[in-house]
Amino acid sequence: MNQAPIAVRLLLSGRVQGVGFRWFVMKRARDLPVAGWVRNLADGRVEVAVKGSRSDVEVLTAAVTAGPRLARVDNVEKYDVPVDVVADNSFEVR
Repeated sequence: MNQAPIAVRLLLSGRVQGVGFRWFVMKRARDLPVAGWVRNLADGRVEVAVKGSRSDVEVLTAAVTAGPRLARVDNVEKYDVPVDVVADNSFEVR
């Protein structure tokens, strides 16, 4: 059975900039049937918007919460967002 798509916005803080975090997120996302984007924020956090099935979004959320080897994720804020806020076709670094 197909799951209805969901979309979430993640705000990650800690040592998440300057450690290849955005590229790590993009690679993990492209291994899954999800769409969205990742970007650095001026306050030092990383923002991720992702849309897909609940299970795929949860897999990506778990991966980015762990982060790449050089990163340290201290906090993750997760917000549900309307699915039409996130594009359908790809995952990109902004």
